[in-house]
Amino acid sequence: MALLYLSTAERAEVWKPLFDAAGEEMIVGEAAVTDPAAITHLVCWLPPRDLRRYPNLKVVISTGAGVDQMPAMPEGVSLVRTLAPGIEEMVRDWVVMATLMLHREMPIYLGQQRAAEWRTRPVPLTRGTRVGIMGLGRIGLLAAGTLRGMGFDVAGWSRSGRTAEGIEVHGAGAMDAFLARSDILICLLPLNAETRGLMDAAFFAKLPRGARLVHAGRGAELDMAALKDTLDAAQLASAMIDVTDPEPLPADHWAWADPRLVITPHVAANTDAREGARHVLDVLRASRAGEPLPGLVDQERGY
Repeated sequence: MALLYLSTAERAEVWKPLFDAAGEEMIVGEAAVTDPAAITHLVCWLPPRDLRRYPNLKVVISTGAGVDQMPAMPEGVSLVRTLAPGIEEMVRDWVVMATLMLHREMPIYLGQQRAAEWRTRPVPLTRGTRVGIMGLGRIGLLAAGTLRGMGFDVAGWSRSGRTAEGIEVHGAGAMDAFLARSDILICLLPLNAETRGLMDAAFFAKLPRGARLVHAGRGAELDMAALKDTLDAAQLASAMIDVTDPEPLPADHWAWADPRLVITPHVAANTDAREGARHVLDVLRASRAGEPLPGLVDQERGY
């Protein structure tokens, strides 16, 4: 059982001693592979085009929490995403920051700063402000707990509609009702056939007028043209987004200069090298023991 590592040299420097100490073979780079049949596990962000070179490959492990960048796996090959507490906490922090920035109208104040304008606006309370979180996985529940603790009225939407303590949860058939009560909408959904292009003009029309959007899901879920139209119509007051389509945006894209938007370059989280290595070691141990793989992805659902 050998792991083929296809990622950054900086991360490899952290991983290699940990794998050596665990007695696991880690081969860095395809050029170092002398026996393709020895490769049973592959860790990467994007795999090689032809995985058939590795006839005994069992598992492909994404170096991040997302897997929408991955192609369909060959028959018999499992796909795993990285599970690391640091990722979840970092995204939670970004989401809370973005929610507060929009709640306290920071896009307006940033514009005033650029214009050297000193003008105050009413200060809103968190109490009574309705936040809706699309996606109630690990990150969504973390964010919900933090925002509830700050006084926001938090509800969630998930396809399964599974219950969550202290949160009003809307299921697959209740999206319209969920949107209607979301003054601040947070998207944390994975990208799949159902969520691609989800946030379009018809979607935004179901939000309360003057709502705000926090987007840390995947860029292709958001129709950027519809976002502009919705902002222009004042149906949305502002948005803060960490993901775009395409990514990065072209230098002449309208969104860069729009004062109603705050854009960050997909930095809500980065996988901590040591946490990532420990996760991959856990996957190897589980694979060897025939146990459930941590982070195993349902490739039809995309998570």
